[in-house]
Amino acid sequence: MPEGKSMLDPVKPEDSYSAKTHLHQPVPEMATVAATALPADAPEAALPSEVRPEIITWEKLVEAIHASGKAYNMEMIEKAYDLANEAHKGVCRRSGEPYICHPLAVARLVLDLGMDTESIAAALLHDVVEDTPTTLDDLKAAFGEEVALLVDGVTKLTKIQFSNIEELQAENLRKMLLAMSRDVRVMIIKLCDRLHNMRTGDAWPEQKRRDKARETMEVYAPIANRLGILNVKEELEDRSLHYLDPVGYNEISKMLSERAGEEFLAGVSGVIERRLEESGIEGATIKRRVKSIYGIYRKTIMQNKSFDEIYDIYAVRIILDTLAECYSTLGLIHDMYHPLPNRFKDYISTPKPNGYQSLHTTVIGHEGIPFEVQIRTRKMDEQAEYGVAAHWKYKEGLDGHDKLDERLAWVSQLLENQRVSEDSGNLLHDLKSDLLPEEVFAFTPKGDVINLPAGATCIDFAYAIHSAVGNRMVGCKVNNRMVPIDHIVSTGEIIEVILGPADKGPSRDWLKIVRTSEAKSKIRNWFKKMRREENIQQGRDALARELRREMIFIPDDELDEFISSCCRRLRQNNAEELYAAIGYGGITIANCLPKLKEEWQKRKSEEDKSEQLAKVDLSRVHATDGVVVEGFDNTPIKFAKCCSPLPGDPIVGFITRGFGVSIHKQSCVNAIASMKDPTNAPRWVKAYWADSVKDSYKAGLEIVALDRNELLRDVLSALADIRVPIYTMNARQVENNCAVVSLTIGINNTEHLNRVVARLSKIKDVLKVTRS
Repeated sequence: MPEGKSMLDPVKPEDSYSAKTHLHQPVPEMATVAATALPADAPEAALPSEVRPEIITWEKLVEAIHASGKAYNMEMIEKAYDLANEAHKGVCRRSGEPYICHPLAVARLVLDLGMDTESIAAALLHDVVEDTPTTLDDLKAAFGEEVALLVDGVTKLTKIQFSNIEELQAENLRKMLLAMSRDVRVMIIKLCDRLHNMRTGDAWPEQKRRDKARETMEVYAPIANRLGILNVKEELEDRSLHYLDPVGYNEISKMLSERAGEEFLAGVSGVIERRLEESGIEGATIKRRVKSIYGIYRKTIMQNKSFDEIYDIYAVRIILDTLAECYSTLGLIHDMYHPLPNRFKDYISTPKPNGYQSLHTTVIGHEGIPFEVQIRTRKMDEQAEYGVAAHWKYKEGLDGHDKLDERLAWVSQLLENQRVSEDSGNLLHDLKSDLLPEEVFAFTPKGDVINLPAGATCIDFAYAIHSAVGNRMVGCKVNNRMVPIDHIVSTGEIIEVILGPADKGPSRDWLKIVRTSEAKSKIRNWFKKMRREENIQQGRDALARELRREMIFIPDDELDEFISSCCRRLRQNNAEELYAAIGYGGITIANCLPKLKEEWQKRKSEEDKSEQLAKVDLSRVHATDGVVVEGFDNTPIKFAKCCSPLPGDPIVGFITRGFGVSIHKQSCVNAIASMKDPTNAPRWVKAYWADSVKDSYKAGLEIVALDRNELLRDVLSALADIRVPIYTMNARQVENNCAVVSLTIGINNTEHLNRVVARLSKIKDVLKVTRS
């Protein structure tokens, strides 16, 4: 947490660290990310929305750079400031101050995290490409490729048109994550940019405040957490909460101010310090903190706990020199205070995914107040305070890139998953699920630790081990007991995955069960490789159904050509690839529809201009396939599959593009809807059955009957008795002990069909026969 000056013990400014501190109290003159949170004369109890943060000037930034004690390239930083100042000249923020104050404040935050010269220069320049005529080539020529790439990573995509705001957000996020996977400094600059925007968010309109706060809460705070920059993460959460639920925020803030927590922690810290000295553990640094407002909010409001049921509101942090001292101190703490059962966590032997290491134990103070004790080494504390930024603050920089690559493996994994799933909407969903703050730790029978987000299932566990394990999974044991494969994993469980045959594959239903993007990606990948033909057929059928539901009526033989014309806009090479992607879940139909609708409207407008229909002369002409269409002689005819008209049904014709006339029943819902559309109405023409209709037409029937043995035999016998040809038959069980038999048969006309229906209705246990 950022460090703030204690109001109780002025001798030791490092004695107080608090999520509340950097929002509510004056901040000491030291290099910390909280240094620009509030001006020095801010009221002690002020809320973040009630006090403007300190306005950073060039002089103040230079003073802070010199005070840091690190060797910076001031020539590059000053050059960056001059260019940014000139580019933003005459522009003001909504809050009224000159725009250059924002890049200066972001640069100061980047400096406080201990970042390098290039990062500070990029922070000063981070908005010039997006908001001014300055180009990336200009920056590359003036500052080199490294600074230009950092600025490009933070710059939003403003020149490209997107169908909706969600797609724009997803693509901006994808661009930033890709840049972050190459250089994590991109995300550190972006987090500092968002932090300062949230500190000055009162100038935004109400809706924008809430949208930005929600995006910050769902995306940027979790990323800060995963990068281990916990003080930035907690301030982003607190400020977002203040905009999203000001009432809840104020209630918790009031409860904290009514309790003498700081005084209690000061007394406990003194007692612990004396005991450590008596035990020969010297040089320990003791800090104290009050839990962040959002941290309390999650437990009181979202988990329905009372204030007194939260045991880690108050915490003391003990920072030591060696690992051995950490475990020795843990024993002393448990000797001094009564530890609460099941409240001990050893994050040193099992670090969190963001690299956080510490011993946590909750004890009851002599006043009866529970508090948490965190014990760690100095290096662990640096890592907890600054996360990946510690590489620069403590002079490792990009030299520690091997460790950085390990820390950022989740970004590469997420982007790799997105290559399989080219649906931009999945990125936001997968990122949120992968960045959940809660994790669980489960074990394989060999003792390997598998880390998963809270809510993950045994299927997620199997795929976390290896894709081949997940694909062959047929069951699992938890603590040596069989459980369903959708069992929610809890910390400490020993899970054994039971494997099936080598050619066993996953179920499509697993996509609805699994929680992690890694598991979803591997399941989709299996279907993509192993079930291509099935995927194509499923995707095509699903897309055709959805188009009809959206009142987009495309003849079946024209669908592939229509979809192919839209494929480039949907980032697919051809119609088959799009169908396959829909079939295996790599892209959703909802994301395809906007572009398909645009193409459909474009085609309809072109047809209306080019297609002048000849007037029907009402003269009867030659019949084709037993149908007469007024005004057309021997035109190609096809029967619409949506209603399957039969001789005897009143019919109507629709002039299709490039084929002929499609025949529908007059009562067909698709035909009725299309006739109401002014653009389609001229293409509907009169049609009727000729005297010389052909012998047989295909008709669909559905039989609902009580499920029993020999039902199918009786149906087949009845149709054989009346000499009706059968083209297809399908039977299935349904609820209420019933069965459904679907048939495609050959009949001559509606009168013939009615006789067939009457015969089938007489079969024992048949409840209903309908035309499908």
